[in-house]
Amino acid sequence: MTDEVLHNVEHPHDGLDGAPIGAHSAPAAPVDAAEAELEATQEAPSDTEGATTSPATTAEIDLEEVEARLSDPGSTQSFQAIPEERIDTDSTYDAGTTANLMWGARSDVGCVRTHNEDSYLVQSPLFCVSDGMGGHAAGEVASSIAVETIAKHAPTAADPTLLARAVESANTAIIEAAAEGVGRPGMGCTATVAYIEGTQLAIAHVGDSRAYLVHEGTLIRVTRDHSYVEELVDAGEITADEARVHPNRSVITRALGSDPAMYADHFQLNIEEGDRLILCSDGLSSMISDGEIETIANQSPTAQICVDNLVDAALAAGGSDNVTVLVVDVVDDGRVREAMRRRKRNVLIAVAAVLVALAIAGFALFNTVSNSVYLGIDDGHVAIFRGVPGSFMGMPLSHLEDDSEIEVIDLPEDTQRRLTEGISQKSVEDARNVLNEYRRQIFAEQTQRAEAARAAEAGAAESEAGVGDAGDASAETLADTVAPTNTNQEGGTQ
Repeated sequence: MTDEVLHNVEHPHDGLDGAPIGAHSAPAAPVDAAEAELEATQEAPSDTEGATTSPATTAEIDLEEVEARLSDPGSTQSFQAIPEERIDTDSTYDAGTTANLMWGARSDVGCVRTHNEDSYLVQSPLFCVSDGMGGHAAGEVASSIAVETIAKHAPTAADPTLLARAVESANTAIIEAAAEGVGRPGMGCTATVAYIEGTQLAIAHVGDSRAYLVHEGTLIRVTRDHSYVEELVDAGEITADEARVHPNRSVITRALGSDPAMYADHFQLNIEEGDRLILCSDGLSSMISDGEIETIANQSPTAQICVDNLVDAALAAGGSDNVTVLVVDVVDDGRVREAMRRRKRNVLIAVAAVLVALAIAGFALFNTVSNSVYLGIDDGHVAIFRGVPGSFMGMPLSHLEDDSEIEVIDLPEDTQRRLTEGISQKSVEDARNVLNEYRRQIFAEQTQRAEAARAAEAGAAESEAGVGDAGDASAETLADTVAPTNTNQEGGTQ
């Protein structure tokens, strides 16, 4: 995570005439002590009026010493020295990237101003632009206090309410700093803050700095200026283009540092991958139109190139104010990762469901194998088996419970076929009853066959006996018939 605060702070030697210098209307700044000393010394009459003097007698002021003192903020400014943790004021560029965001930032003094009162904050996923006001050596103090306080009090999530509370804390800090002699009374600044978290964008806003969102090529202005000209635009008295060149365009109706009861606008937006967030001071929005901003944003491939193009466009248009632009590209809104997480979760759920189903099936199979009974064939005899016929992955699903002396061949062919497939039984007792029935049937059939055999044998015997009796009768009949004849023959009349 990038964690840095970048500022453009006024250089003490700029604006020594005491005129108000800044992006907003401000009272004239008092002349610094060293400057007053320089002017007083230059205007003081010599001790010998009208006398001819030499350079050695008029060089009462050491210019090098004065310039050195002018370069020393502690001797020429009424506010405290800049804290050590602040970044060097020459570091006005910033570019970086994380897994989700890519950003670029740049602040330029412009073509007219002699010092830069803008500050910006890059502390991904927290970003802020602040435009200082209050004149020489004050606006930049207010803006730097603002970004430092916001960085300290910002939430760790895209919560617009907490983000607004951080901005309001910055307002309190600026007011307290002015009361303690840091900066100048009346100093103030704007603040436009964004916090990006996944598909959520939280915004907190005070003043006329702006936040834009480029979504699918369309520029959307998401903040409303707290300015006099914005009220005129809302009332329909002037157009947005007229507001950019209106003489009172720098009149701010709400800013940090002016009112202890100040509150920040705050809201939340949905964003997605490919969106581009633009935060800028009015040094950009007052110089080029929203249409130009949209065109440049769509034509710039990266965040830093977009920043440079926007700042260059503002400078080319005149650069009448400090220009600060911060662009953040949403390169990953987390939806792909969330989809992958959901897919992974669904796969895990599916695998778990399969495992549970297999466990249930295994339990059911085990229960079936343990409690099921069937009649089958074991070594040519009818036997009782516990389980179910067949095997699973080469493992038999049954085991021999009890055998019998009943030979399968003694049973009917249909029963033999059914025994080959397995005849399911409700219990071992039922299976034994069936075996008893088989025995009864076999015994009955054997008995029937035996009786049939005996009957057949008896019939055969009777048949043989009947044939013998018939032969004897025939012989006797034949004898009776022949005897008289013989008698007749033997005893016939001569």
